[in-house]
Amino acid sequence: MTRLSPYRAHPYRDIPYLLNSQPGALQNAPLAFAHRGADPRRENTMGAFRHAVELGYRYLEIDVRTAACGTLVVFHDEELGRVTTGSGRLSEKTWEELSELRVGMDGRFTEPMVRFEDLLTEWDDVHFNVDLKDGEAVGPFAEIVERHGAHHRVLAASFNDARRHRVNKRLSRPVATSGGWVSTGMIVLLGPLGFLRRISRRLAGIDCVQVPIEHSGVRIVRPKFIERCHKAGLQVHVWVVDDPAEMHRLLDMGVDGLMTDDAEALADVMAERSIWPQR
Repeated sequence: MTRLSPYRAHPYRDIPYLLNSQPGALQNAPLAFAHRGADPRRENTMGAFRHAVELGYRYLEIDVRTAACGTLVVFHDEELGRVTTGSGRLSEKTWEELSELRVGMDGRFTEPMVRFEDLLTEWDDVHFNVDLKDGEAVGPFAEIVERHGAHHRVLAASFNDARRHRVNKRLSRPVATSGGWVSTGMIVLLGPLGFLRRISRRLAGIDCVQVPIEHSGVRIVRPKFIERCHKAGLQVHVWVVDDPAEMHRLLDMGVDGLMTDDAEALADVMAERSIWPQR
């Protein structure tokens, strides 16, 4: 049975990257993000990303790090050992060395590593939520986005607020950004005290907040938190949610996007709500 949701016209800022802020099939609907490709067995690989896109995802959450040669590589960890056939720091390897490694889990290492530029140009209608994992990534990221005119298809994310500011200073036109820990912490801690107007100038520099349900035992995603963000014109995207019941609960609460490691589960939930596929 189809499960209907009361999507409301929130006062979203008009952000080309966020298709639910634009006229079209996804207007005011929640967005689905495939976290690292939403396949933990081969995270941040082309195989995982292609599978997610084939399922209907239009948003891929990725991590990028800078190799010793300056190449921007799609990878989460600082160290290579957890999910590759290599070892040591990624930043100490050249792309030539990294391209020889294979990514996987549980003894199955079959997928090659991916350069950000190759992923960006694989599709012309897929959007990328890019977590900049090191400061050196700012320059190559901005240069690639600028060269391909992909400003409307990327969001620059980082726990480090300054890193996001440096990105947009290098671009001819801004890309979407999400709040780091400082911006988000202000909403969580100062918002309930009525200080939202006082911090509005800082919040004007971001387009959404991307947060876990809770952090260090503190519940972040509550109805009042979502309400405060919406009043500030900010979308709320929640990571990482894999349980269908929790997905439904958060969507009913009014969140604007979900990130998952279970591509099939979130696709099924969105299909129940008649907003799938999103490509």
